[in-house]
Amino acid sequence: MPEVYCVRAEYGKYTQQFVGGGYVAIGWMPDLNLGKVATRDELYPLYKETYPKETSNIVIGQQVGQIGRFLLEIRAGDYVITPDFNTELLRYGVVAPDPSYFYDDGADGCPFRHRRRVDWAAKPIRRFDLSVPLQNTMRSSLTVFYVSQRDEFFAAIGKQEFVSIPSHSAYDSYKVVLDQVLSLNAEEFEVLITHLLTALGFEGSEHTGKPGDGGVDATGELNVGTLAKVKIFVQAKRYALGNKISGNTVRTLRQAIPFGGQGAFITTADYAADALDVALETGFPRIGLVNGRQLVDLLVEHWDDIPKEFRDRLGLRPGLVRQ
Repeated sequence: MPEVYCVRAEYGKYTQQFVGGGYVAIGWMPDLNLGKVATRDELYPLYKETYPKETSNIVIGQQVGQIGRFLLEIRAGDYVITPDFNTELLRYGVVAPDPSYFYDDGADGCPFRHRRRVDWAAKPIRRFDLSVPLQNTMRSSLTVFYVSQRDEFFAAIGKQEFVSIPSHSAYDSYKVVLDQVLSLNAEEFEVLITHLLTALGFEGSEHTGKPGDGGVDATGELNVGTLAKVKIFVQAKRYALGNKISGNTVRTLRQAIPFGGQGAFITTADYAADALDVALETGFPRIGLVNGRQLVDLLVEHWDDIPKEFRDRLGLRPGLVRQ
């Protein structure tokens, strides 16, 4: 069974070269051809000789670990993901049959000389379509890392033959949780979303909407240390499962976002195809979209930070299983 890895292209800077050239690459020790390295232990003296000023064993271990993962752990037939320069997209492909490693001169404009041949898929996948845990995994600061949510990735790209189906697959935990969330009335749902904003780190989160008003239902401000402040304006839609939010509905929220603010749309349901296009429309405030499954992911992650009365009202215990 193939595994899944991420290899970054310096925040998408060289993704075009990766895809156009049919490879994935790393840039450590650029003057050494590593094609004959057979074990990770061989990399330590090479790394220390190349970077003599690096004395931290922790840093050396981390960097050598990533180089070794790229050279020795990623195998032919495994899948690799690399974030696109358009941060909403992820490119993916299959590692070519061995020997897939080659040492390049970087003449194509990508300075990363250690390369593995990859057959890239023509169509990227969207971050929005992934669960919150997988989206969080893709935010890792590492250059080369293993992606543990392999089943979800293979399901997203239509490779069901690689998905490990658990014996209890008939139990849909997402639906169970969403059914409980839908037992809240519209105002209770909006207040729950306000509490979720606070759990996510937004300060001064406030329930501002009224059921059926079609406007902003909650606001909050994310203060990232002393680096930045983001004011967010949220619309919460408690829709039955199977429904989809239209692009026009998302556009209506945008009209209520003041200059300098950002929007978010959170629903128990899902979104029509044009909703994502509207949310990311160039020249307008970005609107983050959270569908029902992603809402459950966020509730799981921050369950202990939700007020007890809501946890009791939903009748769920840790892990979000019905009591």
